[in-house]
Amino acid sequence: MSLFNKYLLPGFIFQSLIIGGGYGTGRELVEFFLSEGPVYGLVNMAVATIIWSLVLAVCFEFSRIGSHFEYRSFLKDLLGKSWIAYEYLYLVGLVLVVSVMGSASGEIFSEIFGVKEIVGVVIMMALVGLIVFYGTQLVEKVLSVWSIILYAAFITMFIVVFKIFNNEIGEAFSLQSDGKSWAMGGIKYAAYNIGLAPAILFCVRHLKTRKEAIVSGLLAGVIGMIPALIMFLAMLSQYPEIISETVPVNLILDKIGWSQFKIIFQVVLFGTFIETGVGLIHGFNERILSVNKNLKDHWRALIGIALLVGSIFIANAVGLIGLIAKGYGAITWGYWIIFVIPVLTIGVRRLIRNG
Repeated sequence: MSLFNKYLLPGFIFQSLIIGGGYGTGRELVEFFLSEGPVYGLVNMAVATIIWSLVLAVCFEFSRIGSHFEYRSFLKDLLGKSWIAYEYLYLVGLVLVVSVMGSASGEIFSEIFGVKEIVGVVIMMALVGLIVFYGTQLVEKVLSVWSIILYAAFITMFIVVFKIFNNEIGEAFSLQSDGKSWAMGGIKYAAYNIGLAPAILFCVRHLKTRKEAIVSGLLAGVIGMIPALIMFLAMLSQYPEIISETVPVNLILDKIGWSQFKIIFQVVLFGTFIETGVGLIHGFNERILSVNKNLKDHWRALIGIALLVGSIFIANAVGLIGLIAKGYGAITWGYWIIFVIPVLTIGVRRLIRNG
């Protein structure tokens, strides 16, 4: 088994799960981090990264020793009869994330090709359905390869932005105001995203030892946050006016003035929406497969498309900013109570007992 599959693949799959919609467009980063100011925003990002890494490390090892490769058996072992509360929360989170993703994908595709937003939404749904149709092996390959492409695009963007706006980025740190929170944004953001982590437990099949599980979990939290850090620093070049942008990354790309790169970046960003949809829906399909071993491949695709279609209606009704500002805050504390705290208490105690 390659070192990539053991130590990096879980992180890239986790990053794929959380990147779509608000994260990839920069809107989530504004809502949870940049709204706290440049300095406090970075501290909140560090808080979120630490929470991610700790929870993922425990989850991966708990999953490995119990052979829990989908969220149903994982949560039943962790919470007992109360596990069903997580299922309800997972489905609400899935709909919310896919709603954000659908809203953003329509906007991005429309801007790239000058067509109606519904065209981008339909193409995104079709590609998600196609990928989940073929199951875990293709899902892992697509998510890991596109994550590497994403890293390359984000790094390129930052290099160009820093070259043009390095003075503005530096000066932005002097605009930090009092009355902001050092940690609350990170606590909320970490819980919302990590609450969906059991969707990626299929990748734990590659981990054979406690060391591999713990190290890959710790690395996964960092891998998941690095693109956010790159985006955050790039957004400082347009702070504070970028706070009000629906799709903050578009403002940055417009300021660069490199039209060819903007098209490439937006194509990569569109791919991240597909990544997130695939991760969430494949996780749900794996849960169904755990109780119905005869689930046919075409049902994987049909289930995925049905979830996507329902969620898109919500996206059209509420809008991207409203979804992130209102929906995320409402569900965050549920993840803390039902998932994060049990993992860091019951889960850690179980791992210690198992040596």
